[in-house]
Amino acid sequence: MTEKITAEIKARFYVDATVEKRAKEHAKADEKWWTEGDSVCFRFPYKGSEYVGTLAGATEGNRSIAALLVSYFETEDDRQSELSKNDGWRKVLLGEGTVRTVFRFLAKHSIKNCPCFVLAIRVPKLLERAMETLTQYSDVSSDAVVRMDEQTVALVRFSQVDESEEYQSSFEFGEFVAQFLKEELGLDATVGVGSTVKEVKDASISYAQAYNALRYADTFAARGRVHSYREFVLVKMVEELSAIKQEEYRGELMDASAQEVFEDEELLATAEEFLLSDLNVSETSRNLYMHRNTLSYRLDKIEKATGLNIRHFSDAVSFRLLSVLYKILYK
Repeated sequence: MTEKITAEIKARFYVDATVEKRAKEHAKADEKWWTEGDSVCFRFPYKGSEYVGTLAGATEGNRSIAALLVSYFETEDDRQSELSKNDGWRKVLLGEGTVRTVFRFLAKHSIKNCPCFVLAIRVPKLLERAMETLTQYSDVSSDAVVRMDEQTVALVRFSQVDESEEYQSSFEFGEFVAQFLKEELGLDATVGVGSTVKEVKDASISYAQAYNALRYADTFAARGRVHSYREFVLVKMVEELSAIKQEEYRGELMDASAQEVFEDEELLATAEEFLLSDLNVSETSRNLYMHRNTLSYRLDKIEKATGLNIRHFSDAVSFRLLSVLYKILYK
């Protein structure tokens, strides 16, 4: 991308500039152009990201060229940001726009920059009707219902500033949305819940959390229709390890006999139900319609293969970690 930008500057302005993607911690993040040693630097947006360009020679002419280049790229950025409201919101939630384009979008549509959270809603069918129903329901005019793809809708919920907020938490609101779609349209929607962020420019963080909650719920066959990103903090920590580290831990913690447990769907389902039932034998037996003796036999078999007695909390945590690692690596 930097080579393409450099070529565009050369073709349009007949000057040579070096270009690099701007780091978030850049010392001159609040300035559009500045002198650095014997060079003039300038900061500009390009297709949803910010870059820093450098012109050799700290001359007045180069300062003028830097100002002209910033103006040119900002104008191009403005032209490309003339999107529909849905597409504008989609870019905000995917983190594709610069801070400047986010604030331009908010100003254009008279949206207040205040705390909000995002729900990612997976709708198996009737997507358009679901969006219409959610839009008609919303009791806050600034709330936004955004089509993200063929099966996913994002609902941006702005925090209430008065005492009229009916829901105690974002998770409770997610439960209401799932129930509402079930009652109104007969849809079995799955809802991911992101955290509350202080400004709309950070809504992409909340959406990423909500979307990942849906993704992890699918991968780990989580029960229920509503999932918070908090449920999967351990999963996220393991997923963010390098592939080399993941394989290293797998080699240390999982030998051939232990791996057989994770490849045996019946044993694995029994273990996961036991964990979900808070290590309660009676509840697990009831949920699986299984005799206690059969359950005890399976737990003993898991212990023999893995060396982990998941009746004990510390071993249950280790088994959960192994389960997460296995599913990330092999599913």
